[in-house]
Amino acid sequence: MDMVELDTSGLKCPLPVLKARRALARTPPGGLLRVLATDPGALKDFEVMCGQAGLVLEQWSEAGGTWTIDLRKPA
Repeated sequence: MDMVELDTSGLKCPLPVLKARRALARTPPGGLLRVLATDPGALKDFEVMCGQAGLVLEQWSEAGGTWTIDLRKPA
């Protein structure tokens, strides 16, 4: 499966979501967009984005203040 990785470390809301929307254009249908974020509100922001854009939030994790959020683009 194709994956695009986007590092938004150091950016605050709404920039991680805005950059992710742009990165989705490079993500093939059915592909995965992996976002790295340090904004503590990023997970909630991406949950809302998924609901609005029809994406699937496949998984997320946090380590050392960095969130890794995997979003699946519809096929």
